[in-house]
Amino acid sequence: MGMMSDEAMAAVLASREDEVQVLGVFDAVNKKEAALELRSLGEAVQFIANASVLGYDVRAAMIFFGPRERPSLRVQHCEQLWAKYGMLLLAPDCMS
Repeated sequence: MGMMSDEAMAAVLASREDEVQVLGVFDAVNKKEAALELRSLGEAVQFIANASVLGYDVRAAMIFFGPRERPSLRVQHCEQLWAKYGMLLLAPDCMS
């Protein structure tokens, strides 16, 4: 998977409050798939981008959001998004 375009990253930022499903996060300490309760796309991106330092293996992680035809996000996308937007991904959308 390649780098995300600026347009794709802006679309994720605009959708940061969308509900998500996160699969493929492995808790290395408890040696089982982690049960995550992430409430928004922004929280999920933050978690996946920083999860390895918290003892999680996210190599297989995928974030699903929006319509089914929208592609999922993988760890390298989350790292790219977090590097570009940081805490903006957690900020409420003032337009809604």
